[in-house]
Amino acid sequence: MLEQNKKIKIAVLISGGGTNLQALIDAEKSGIIKSGEISLVISSKEDAYGLKRAENAGIRGIYLPSSKERMPKEFKGFKGFKGFEDELSNLIKENNIELIVLAGFMKILSEEFVKKYPNRIINVHPSLIPSFCGKGAYGLKVHEMALNYGVKVTGATVHFVNEIPDGGEILLQKAVYVEDDDTPEILQKRVMQEAEWILLPKAVEMVSKKIMEGEI
Repeated sequence: MLEQNKKIKIAVLISGGGTNLQALIDAEKSGIIKSGEISLVISSKEDAYGLKRAENAGIRGIYLPSSKERMPKEFKGFKGFKGFEDELSNLIKENNIELIVLAGFMKILSEEFVKKYPNRIINVHPSLIPSFCGKGAYGLKVHEMALNYGVKVTGATVHFVNEIPDGGEILLQKAVYVEDDDTPEILQKRVMQEAEWILLPKAVEMVSKKIMEGEI
């Protein structure tokens, strides 16, 4: 068990606007997340607005290139995504990170990487797993799949990350109704507001507390 009053250090991985990151920042400020603290935000895209959100909250934000083609000069020693994961591992170790949260992170972490952090990586997915999930199901595509299938209920899931895309143990789920006139964009926004932004902070607190108490 960790020292009393010591919070779990959290790294949040993003690739875009960072709306789920903002939900986590707000939840920490309001006390919903009290067993952990966001101490690092890492983006796979240099211009991700989520980095600005981190800066505004006084959280260290880092851009790590994730493909060889986009490597700036200072990263030319990187070897594609393997280089990204190696540097990510270094940052996790250097910053004493105990929980990794994927919040709109548009890359699939390798089996080798994931196996190093069992029950220490969680992800939010915009559907009710096992529906509309797995490789190729991300972002707006998930909501397009739900609408094309004609489901009346969708939602979001927070789960542990393992070597199978969206295949880890489910932590929390919340249903969201699909309306007749929904577009993928409208449905995406509703799922974020009614499910993702509520579930992810709850799951982060739940897992942080379990880590703090030595339960996982």
